[in-house]
Amino acid sequence: MFSICSCRQQYPPAPTALEGAHEFIDGCLKGDFNKATAYMIDDSENQKELLKIKRDYDGKSEDQKHAYALASIIINEDATLNDTMHIINYKNSYDQFARKVKLIKRNDKWLVDFKYTFNGNL
Repeated sequence: MFSICSCRQQYPPAPTALEGAHEFIDGCLKGDFNKATAYMIDDSENQKELLKIKRDYDGKSEDQKHAYALASIIINEDATLNDTMHIINYKNSYDQFARKVKLIKRNDKWLVDFKYTFNGNL
């Protein structure tokens, strides 16, 4: 698993859902899972899902990792469910697959929460 206590201090909190999604997705695309963890709700279910993403990333070739690291994040939709929950529909410029991620506002920070909307791919 990931150590969440120290990495949250290294990254500024995300003041908007879009910024939280961007920082989380950017971390995953670049293989920076400490960064991704800093923008995620810290619970066992979310840690388990992020570990799946990390394993998938680790299984990619170096060329694929490089292509993902250079990919742009394309936001297709920011669906506001209420003042504390957004669903961000996005893709990256490398593989072009549409994905969704849910963000929850907690203590004035926007954090990814895989529960209920996780589709297993970033």
